[in-house]
Amino acid sequence: MSETKKNTTIKLAKLKAFVWFGLAAAMVACGAEYTPKPKGFNRIDLPLQTYQTLQEEHPYTFEYSEHAKIRPDSSMIAQPHWINIIYPSLGANVQLTYKDINNNQKMLNDLMEDARKLTSKHQVKAYSIEETEVKIPTGDVASVFELEGEVPSQFQFYVTDSTQHFLRGALYFRTATQNDSLAPVIDFVKKDIIHMLNTLKWKENK
Repeated sequence: MSETKKNTTIKLAKLKAFVWFGLAAAMVACGAEYTPKPKGFNRIDLPLQTYQTLQEEHPYTFEYSEHAKIRPDSSMIAQPHWINIIYPSLGANVQLTYKDINNNQKMLNDLMEDARKLTSKHQVKAYSIEETEVKIPTGDVASVFELEGEVPSQFQFYVTDSTQHFLRGALYFRTATQNDSLAPVIDFVKKDIIHMLNTLKWKENK
């Protein structure tokens, strides 16, 4: 056998060996059991829950988080005593709207119905909406709505003394992050809202 033919035969043998090795490796890989990696979430460091008293002049007062800031509602439809409780480090915002019902039973019924309608608008994306009535120290009963699913508002409530005051609140996040990863933050702000309701006091309207 000439030297040229011998080199050609060696190269072909190496090529065949390489091809067979590749096929064998592919078959082993296909037969191996795939184990998906668990979904990873960014670490969220939450501060201690400490509170301060609302100082602004409104027909209501309560304690809110020391890590939040009070800002007036600047939207086109804003009315007196509508405010936002903003958490700058968490990207969270609790919107509060207030109405003086002035012993108007029809207005009260309309406001309660509107609050439920606003909550039900999230039914398209929510797979669970749970309503709970919570009796607060003033003796009033707050209706609390917890929403689960990829909804823009995960927690809403309204509370009234049935004669003068009606206060509604809704929690929102200024982020596209999925609610699964926001769960610790959502629970954190929920506790702040419950504390707010438990420290809520009405003032006499002037």
